[in-house]
Amino acid sequence: MQGFQLTFFTQQDRKHGGQPLADWLLQEAQRLGIHGATLIAASEGYGHHGKLHSAHFFELADQPMELTMALSAADADRLFLRLREEKIDLFYLKAPIEYGMSLGDARS
Repeated sequence: MQGFQLTFFTQQDRKHGGQPLADWLLQEAQRLGIHGATLIAASEGYGHHGKLHSAHFFELADQPMELTMALSAADADRLFLRLREEKIDLFYLKAPIEYGMSLGDARS
């Protein structure tokens, strides 16, 4: 199938609706019927302002978070619509990809 790899970047301490934004986004993708996403907690990173974000032993609030998914163009459009409705501004990467299962539709 043809679609997109969509990756969002945020920090552990960023909230939406009383929960971490990365968790909200993961749950919202699932609610929208997007078939798979991976949430990764990074040890360090820096944003477009050059500020270093990192996870420390006693403090994880500034820990970088990355949410990646492979999805159709229609699913990507629905997800971006939800972000606009919720007025969420996030840095993202969106790259065209081919995706599928290595054995096709075969089920074991």
